[in-house]
Amino acid sequence: MTATIEREFDVIVIGAGAVGENVADRVVQGGLTAVLVEAALVGGECSYWACMPSKALLRPGTALHGAQTVPGAGEAVTRTLDAAAVLKRRDYFTSNWQDDGQVKWVEDTGIELIRGRGRITGPRAVEVTGLDGKSYLLSARHAVVLSTGSAPTAPPIAGLAELDYWTTREATSAQTVPGSLIVLGGGVAGTELAQAFARLGSAVTLVARGELLSMYPQDAAKLVLAGLRADGVDVRLSTGTKRVSKNDDGSVTVDLADGLSVRAEKLLVATGRHAALDGLGLEAVGLGAAEGKVPPLRTDTTGLVEGMDAGNSGAGESNDQWLYAVGDAAGKVMLTHQGKYSARATGDAIAARAKGELTGTPAPWSRFAQTANDHAIPNVVFTDPELASVGRSVEQAEKDGYNVSSVDLPINVSGSSLHSEHYEGWAQLVVDEDRKVLLGATFAGPDVSELLHAATIAVVGQVPLDRLWHAVPSYPTISEVWLRLLEEYGL
Repeated sequence: MTATIEREFDVIVIGAGAVGENVADRVVQGGLTAVLVEAALVGGECSYWACMPSKALLRPGTALHGAQTVPGAGEAVTRTLDAAAVLKRRDYFTSNWQDDGQVKWVEDTGIELIRGRGRITGPRAVEVTGLDGKSYLLSARHAVVLSTGSAPTAPPIAGLAELDYWTTREATSAQTVPGSLIVLGGGVAGTELAQAFARLGSAVTLVARGELLSMYPQDAAKLVLAGLRADGVDVRLSTGTKRVSKNDDGSVTVDLADGLSVRAEKLLVATGRHAALDGLGLEAVGLGAAEGKVPPLRTDTTGLVEGMDAGNSGAGESNDQWLYAVGDAAGKVMLTHQGKYSARATGDAIAARAKGELTGTPAPWSRFAQTANDHAIPNVVFTDPELASVGRSVEQAEKDGYNVSSVDLPINVSGSSLHSEHYEGWAQLVVDEDRKVLLGATFAGPDVSELLHAATIAVVGQVPLDRLWHAVPSYPTISEVWLRLLEEYGL
């Protein structure tokens, strides 16, 4: 007979990735009790299969290429990466897929951990099938938080379901470098991993239905495309995939819509992700469809889930006062840093509501509101060259009704010339002409990610351009492009 244990906490967090850890930390700092429910590794996708291992795979190639582009350094370095050493360093950054350090942090922070799969069974009620063979019936005095991350989305391609293909998880945790690799998907993950494996020695073909990095200005994306092709990546753009099949020798053939075929040892499918909400019991509170599918959740600015069945809301309270979703599970912004930001705001809001210090909708830009998710999302594509952006593009700003202008220039300053031979970069500012403040910024080029936080501060702080003109960039740095952009604007 399975042992059943009943426990009560102020807050139950389902999912102990970086986002869930931040929610639990903030509510504990706010004087509440919290439990994390996790069936896999504490620390989640970013720590073991996404941000950290992918950047560990990318950085050695970028460092090597950077040295090769500076006379004096280029003559002193070898021309190829040591793939075994790169994979070993990647293993270090994933703690060899052991979560002891993360578990110790949870314990030291005063958060309880239950390893198992959680499922909502009613208002403020979660049942956990423990990995220890026990069943846990948990109740929350104040809130249940969904922090279950996201899962890869498999495209409807004939033959794919019968293949043992890579997702980003298998790619970032690979123990050997395949001789050849086909990457389906021209977004951030596909682009980064295509370059990483090309530099590690794979013959890589990237296939994308549309343009490469189509969510970014194409002047910027073209620099990344040139970087991929310089590394030998065979990039096939605006190309559909008809079917995939396994060959007798274990390799994979991909038949393309243009009638051509490509063949490789491994296939990586990186065509997007979706919120991981299946199996959470959301139908118990009116959020699951009849066929068992869970539609995207709607959340307010504090992460409260909207649209629950009023009959499941709990006596005496509105139907949105106990269930929250944060990070990828909320389905809005699938970026670790933004998920952690949302988690901090949500955790603080839960603690404040529990104390009666917060009622109704918090003011924009307050510590309880996830305002930046609508106005100032920073994002970096860690290819070589890098692509970094924050805020709205020109198209997004126009769609949102702003009177917008833009200014863009190649990055051609003394700092870029000193950085490397034949430095190529591009920068753009998006301006709200009515208020004369920045709505967004994009940079492309080697090491431009370090320019991004200045732009993020300018967008979040709504710094007037005539005041921004007085922020003098140090000479000679690549940041001097800020001065050139503002001069081009007319200041």
